[in-house]
Amino acid sequence: MSNAAYERLKARFARLGALNEAAGILHWDASAMMPPGGGAARGEQLAALAGVTHELLTDPRTGADLEEAVAEGEWDQANLALMRRAHTRATALPVALVEAMSRANSSCEKVWRQAKQDADFAKVEKLLTEVVRLQREAAAAWGAKLGLNPYDALMDAYQPGVTAADVEPVFAAYEAWLAEALPRAEAIQAAKPEPVPMTGRFPVEAQRALCREMAERVGLEFKHARLDESLHPFCGGNPSDIRITTFYDEANPAKALLGVLHETGHAMYERGLPAGFARQPVGEAAGMAAHESQSLIVEMQACRSDAFLAFLAPKLRQSFGISTRIACAENLAGLWRRVGRGFIRVDADEMTYPAHVILRFRLERALIAGDLEVPDLPAAWNAGLKAILGIVPPNDAKGCLQDIHWYDGAFGYFPSYTLGAMAAAQLMAAIRREMPDLDQHLAGGDLSAMMRWLNLHVHGQGARLGFQDLLRQATGKPLDPGDFTAHLTARYLA
Repeated sequence: MSNAAYERLKARFARLGALNEAAGILHWDASAMMPPGGGAARGEQLAALAGVTHELLTDPRTGADLEEAVAEGEWDQANLALMRRAHTRATALPVALVEAMSRANSSCEKVWRQAKQDADFAKVEKLLTEVVRLQREAAAAWGAKLGLNPYDALMDAYQPGVTAADVEPVFAAYEAWLAEALPRAEAIQAAKPEPVPMTGRFPVEAQRALCREMAERVGLEFKHARLDESLHPFCGGNPSDIRITTFYDEANPAKALLGVLHETGHAMYERGLPAGFARQPVGEAAGMAAHESQSLIVEMQACRSDAFLAFLAPKLRQSFGISTRIACAENLAGLWRRVGRGFIRVDADEMTYPAHVILRFRLERALIAGDLEVPDLPAAWNAGLKAILGIVPPNDAKGCLQDIHWYDGAFGYFPSYTLGAMAAAQLMAAIRREMPDLDQHLAGGDLSAMMRWLNLHVHGQGARLGFQDLLRQATGKPLDPGDFTAHLTARYLA
């Protein structure tokens, strides 16, 4: 049972959900379809939607209903608790600040695109300074309301219940492990024959067809999805209207293909959310670390496995006329599981990828705390990357300009990437315990059994459980980084 106040809240949050879906489609359009001249108008549209949703959340009637509301049953009780959390976060900020942040983020993100293309941080420095100023103001307000320090309040928006104090020892331990493991992996790799590179031209239409076919292999239904192009691949939309994007390089089909597999993992999470709680807080994903676990279990754990590569190799030969010498499982593994110290996060192998996240985690914490100012960011980035990977970017396009996140106001997001990678390894270990024949399925290009398991244990759980409880229920324990290092050891150090 539930009372009238809770029913009113459900109706109000359904409206909020629809507005957020509309904003999501506008964001997708801005990245995939909108002409460059539409940026200013789009910024105003998104700011207006942000203001309307904020006003709905902070309406005194919402607060009154939350005080009166009663819900029964685990799902409705969790939904009500999440409504209260959303209201608490919203009432911490005045609507003027919400709209100012939306405008600043939109303006900065548009200029960032050109600044990155020109490798010119100075072009976006002033706008990023304003984004950071507003983020600090909002973080302080959220923190005061939630009883968190400002940076933790930002993290809470992306992965509730996880703080910097939780992440810091995990990252420090991984950094120490990497310092010893990376040189060993590089030495083992150097002792093997060099993989044969893919050369030539790989037409975009053929890439697009293969990407679509592989997304369908994972389980994505294109009557509820689109595949488009954008500068930065992403997954957006809503559970019945998924928008995934990729970036095609005619000299390297792996970029688009592996990117689509990654985004399809996100898409399958969205498609599998509990339909009975659509547009309700409990019907959303359990956070961005949980989301990243789903993209990485598909891309890294399953689709870069020896078994799946054996299935994929003849598909590549058929699509592009590649020789068996190049398009065989062993050579693909050498190409797509190659360890290297690179500048670009999205191109990094799974062993060094966390180093890129650790760097960003430390820099954004310092930016929010005021220990680092925006003009000093490029130098701090370069020094940090040298300390953790021993390399220095040749320019800012390969340094602090490479990611969209900060320029779009997403501070506190980056830790989710590595927490997600660790969770993906933990979930895959649990799947393999229950399905000892999983590799036989993957070798046939069949991910259906794995996806059914994930739908039951992750997707269909919505936001009913926190990140740690979700892992505990699915795998029998909270986050255990040991499963991730065990996976890397088996793949790269054996």
